[in-house]
Amino acid sequence: MHVNIIFTELGMEKKKTLLVDDHQLVLDGISNLLTSLEAVEVVGVANNGKRALEIIENIQIDLVLMDIDMPVMNGLEATAQIKKSFPHIKIIILSMHDEHAVIQKVMNLGADGYLLKNSDKDEFWAAIEKVLEGQKFFSADVTMALLNKKESSSSSDSVTLAQLTEREVEILRNIAEGLSNKEIGEKLFISHRTVDTHRTNLMRKLEAKNIAGLVRFAIKNGLVE
Repeated sequence: MHVNIIFTELGMEKKKTLLVDDHQLVLDGISNLLTSLEAVEVVGVANNGKRALEIIENIQIDLVLMDIDMPVMNGLEATAQIKKSFPHIKIIILSMHDEHAVIQKVMNLGADGYLLKNSDKDEFWAAIEKVLEGQKFFSADVTMALLNKKESSSSSDSVTLAQLTEREVEILRNIAEGLSNKEIGEKLFISHRTVDTHRTNLMRKLEAKNIAGLVRFAIKNGLVE
């Protein structure tokens, strides 16, 4: 296998890898794919960002394959916290989101790669190889999304920033920055439950199905870069 030959020639030790996704079938599928690579070893799985952080604090991890939309703590929050506390850990995002704003935000948080979940196995293996070599990797579709900055229309286009309260704008800005409910609460001197209530209201107002929808709205309206 071409990829195995490359990894062997590089003389790499097995990189301890953590899989983070809230769908068991996805975790099983990725784990099966990784058994073909001599350079990596799956040492843990998590179904949300909070659990991923707990694992990282107790086990040496070199590489994280991370979903974005997850309960408890999403991939944006987890990526921000991992890169802040464990900057040496490589993170590859595996997501269905191909919007420029979401991809750019994740990369700004320090992710090392971004793959769409419909990528083929060769691209998947290439991403791991390049990232472990210290390079950045974008799948072909992600590269096109970054080059094409024209955003597709969404239901939230009918809602303007002026229709949000000052507190909602604050919450939205911090969510888009990758902060957790707890961090936002501490920053704004409110409880994390209050933050969660605001987050729920924002998703309802903006008709956002997930955190990516909130981030997209925040970036399009100039709340974050």
